[in-house]
Amino acid sequence: MARTPGWSICLLVLLLLPRDSLQGRHQRKLLDKLLKNYNTLERPVLNDSDPLTVNLGVTLQQIIDVDEKNQILTTNIWVRMIWTDEYLSWNESEFGGLNQIRLDPKRIWVPDILMYNSADERFDGTYPTKVVVSSSGSCLYLPPGIFKSSCKIDVTYFPFDEQRCNMKFGSWSHSGFQVDLQMVNRSGGADLTPYMPNGEWDLLGMPAKRSEFKYDCCPEPYPDITFTVNIRRRTLFYGTNLLVPCVLISTLTLLVFTMPPESGEKLSLGITILLSLTVFLLLVAEAMPPTSDVVPLIGKYFATTLCMVAGSVVLTVLTLNFHHRSPETSRMSRATRKVLLEWLPRLLCMPSRREDKSEGARDRVRETLRTDNISMNSFKTMDELSSHNLLASLERREVGHDFPLQAGQHDFPPGLSNDLSPRLPRNFPTALTATGFNIPVSATADETGLQYTRAAARTSAETQQILKELRYIANHFRDKSEDDKAANEWRYAAMTVDRLCLFIFAIFTMVTTGTILLSAPHILEQVRDFFVGLAGKGAG
Repeated sequence: MARTPGWSICLLVLLLLPRDSLQGRHQRKLLDKLLKNYNTLERPVLNDSDPLTVNLGVTLQQIIDVDEKNQILTTNIWVRMIWTDEYLSWNESEFGGLNQIRLDPKRIWVPDILMYNSADERFDGTYPTKVVVSSSGSCLYLPPGIFKSSCKIDVTYFPFDEQRCNMKFGSWSHSGFQVDLQMVNRSGGADLTPYMPNGEWDLLGMPAKRSEFKYDCCPEPYPDITFTVNIRRRTLFYGTNLLVPCVLISTLTLLVFTMPPESGEKLSLGITILLSLTVFLLLVAEAMPPTSDVVPLIGKYFATTLCMVAGSVVLTVLTLNFHHRSPETSRMSRATRKVLLEWLPRLLCMPSRREDKSEGARDRVRETLRTDNISMNSFKTMDELSSHNLLASLERREVGHDFPLQAGQHDFPPGLSNDLSPRLPRNFPTALTATGFNIPVSATADETGLQYTRAAARTSAETQQILKELRYIANHFRDKSEDDKAANEWRYAAMTVDRLCLFIFAIFTMVTTGTILLSAPHILEQVRDFFVGLAGKGAG
């Protein structure tokens, strides 16, 4: 009965002992054995003439940033290096079946693999993790890091551009005769399984290529493995914030040529569009990479649109010049009239020019002449017909056919003198009295004739003065009619120029937009993704 508690206590102690206590003891023993005479400066090969093969691979985690201005690509990458260290192998049976051990990279030999085109301040952006060493001497070193690599950004087709950024890895101090660098994945490139997509760039792939290069410093070849990050810019942001507003602003230029000049806002609209496009271009310039090697695609489009809007302002000034031209300062030449009033209106399918109001005046004058029995053959031109008919009618109505007006007595037009020479009527005393002259009925014929002669002379002088003033008024209206006709021709010419500019700028806008934007690579895929993004954004 006394032995029972003792055996129970021993059994309990054996059960509570850690199972890996022996393993920990074997690990310490192994570390003492491996690192006792280990030299970190010695290349771990049995024969110094043999190269040490290092297999290199990378795992891309994330594309953090693409700095077009400084031409730097920032990525999160895990570098994987595998090699065999002949001095770090052991027999598992001698160490309790221990097959792996983790060692500090500072205590063993590690290949000095660096990224040649690093743009980091420290040059090496990796974090030193433990090296996993197996019993066969195989070493696995997997340091993560934030890599900043220099990348030549080609912005020719911005914002529809694709970039190819190289990341060149190799040994910094060992040549190919000492360290033979090989790819882990011989058939492909980087491992993209844990990759997290970027909001601005689409990853197309990350192939790898091994090459050897002889530098000027050393005759030995230095192998390297270059990983190429192929990315394509996503255009949803730039399409909605840059391209669509620019296309709309350039389309507003067409409204300048549809606005009537009488509104007074034609030139103001053109200048407003020009200023808005200039301000918008300044905002776009901040988003575009500042480079002088090439002109970005969107820069070409904005420059072309800016020149088009500036040209529309110049042509608007020309149109307003035509519209407000005065006949006193400029006369339309025959060639200009032929082109702007005949050929171009027919070519542009414009409505026919409204005929001058003189046609209606011509019909009214014909009716008046037909009533007054005056022949139109006596007049050479319409203006002469209108003014002379007016004067002739006034002369006959003013005199009332009651005075013996002979040809040459008044300054009548040629051809009307015979018609305006009425003979003295029989009831001339009554008619004379009706005209305002008081002649006594008891007056003798001589007295009556003398008074009539005096009245006729005085009436003739007054009539000549009236006719002179009327002739001045008629000439004034004739000149005004001619000036209005010339001004109307200039206004119609301005309408023709406006219509011509409307067609030219509409065609130019469509051709320019199509030519520049369709020159971008993979534009159809970009447009499809753009509309898919808009649909997804609208649904969200």
